[in-house]
Amino acid sequence: MELIILPATLESLTESIGTVADWLTLHVTMWALVGVGLFLTVVSRGVQLRHFPRMVSTVLRSRNGAGNGISSFQAFTISLAARVGIGNVFGVAAALMFGGPGAIFWMWIVALVGMATAFFEATLAQIFKIKGTDGSFRGGPAYYIYYGMNRKVLASIFALITVITCAFAITSVQANAIASTLESAAPKSTLVVAALLVAFTGPIVFGGIRSVAKVTEIVAPVMATFYVAVVTVIILMNISEFFSVISLILASAFAPEPLVGGLGGGIFAALINGTKRGLFSNEAGQGTAPNAAATATVAHPVQQGLIQSLGVFVDTIIVCTATAVVILLAGPETWGAEGVNPANLTTLAVAHHLGDWAVFPMALMIFVLAFSSIIAAYVYSEVNMAFITEHRYARLAVRLVSVASVGLGAVASLPLVWNAVDIAMAVMTVSNLIALVYLYKWGTGALRDFEAQTAEKEIRFYTFKNPHLPRELPISVWDH
Repeated sequence: MELIILPATLESLTESIGTVADWLTLHVTMWALVGVGLFLTVVSRGVQLRHFPRMVSTVLRSRNGAGNGISSFQAFTISLAARVGIGNVFGVAAALMFGGPGAIFWMWIVALVGMATAFFEATLAQIFKIKGTDGSFRGGPAYYIYYGMNRKVLASIFALITVITCAFAITSVQANAIASTLESAAPKSTLVVAALLVAFTGPIVFGGIRSVAKVTEIVAPVMATFYVAVVTVIILMNISEFFSVISLILASAFAPEPLVGGLGGGIFAALINGTKRGLFSNEAGQGTAPNAAATATVAHPVQQGLIQSLGVFVDTIIVCTATAVVILLAGPETWGAEGVNPANLTTLAVAHHLGDWAVFPMALMIFVLAFSSIIAAYVYSEVNMAFITEHRYARLAVRLVSVASVGLGAVASLPLVWNAVDIAMAVMTVSNLIALVYLYKWGTGALRDFEAQTAEKEIRFYTFKNPHLPRELPISVWDH
């Protein structure tokens, strides 16, 4: 009898957690992200727009100058690897299916707002970072909640949730997404995929954060460039229809009813789905990317803030838009076909344009996307474990759990974990947003300090008696 009740109980628990997660996303997290993003845009006088050219130039000059540490470019690619994940493939497809083409317009809007949020959280992560016992920099929401707000308990809770979410849950669900995708391209491959994932993940994770940085420095730019190149080829093949697709996106964003059969739509559906998918694709405000941003060696915190802000632009405005255009160019015979779902729609759209041979390369690309997110999630978990304790056994435990979760996630069905991740991310996001609002004067102060030095040959930052900052910090890596 117990064997019958247990699955039913588990299913009921999964459904209940899913209901709570959906409510939090729709009524709390989504609007908090938009509201705080707008607030930070106003107080920074539109930093994401005013300094956009400097974002690009800063990234191009950010490969060097870190010595034995993590370069600004490497920190950028770690967070980019996490941002440009399966959400760019599955999430965009879901936004189109349930919100129609107009959802993409609202994804653009929330990305522009999210760029300000990403700027502030990365800048704060740099200001309040510390140097670990191994000589590397550590920082992120847990650190600026503690050192900036003096809330040790809240900081510790945030760090613990991040460790569990990133080391176990995110790694599991990303591995599950890889296995599910490759199963459709190569049936009965789940165990092989699990073994390969463990074999690939283990050496990188046990090599530490510097090892991850070396991998993402190569993989993230190549991955994004390859995907955009494929999309560019498809657009050129359909150039006569490209501008019609852009017009459709703009028109559908404000249409009271769906303009395209087979896809969801109407202004409310477009707004909700575009906002939701856009926010959770680029990670701005969730409190994950700042953990990577803090590891970088930079001359001024604002430099990393600008770089991380550009990451949101690359993720949503470039990569997500590329996915949407490919799907819309495929036409209703693809998105309206029987059995289509967000998990396979993008692959089917690419195959429609390039032929069935493209299915396996797309599956391989999704493998790389999700794998990059896995190793980036490990970085986030280790940084937060270091906040709790820097004991080597704790670090070893995080690495073991991360690798084991990859193998488990590839072979298990994880609806409960997926829903639990949503709740954990909601808690992390709200906590992080509260901290960003509380500490925003540190971000605007650092920005004023940076802007005052833009004409100088060498930009530097200090917290001791800096007239632009709210107060002095008792401990700061910037004044040594």
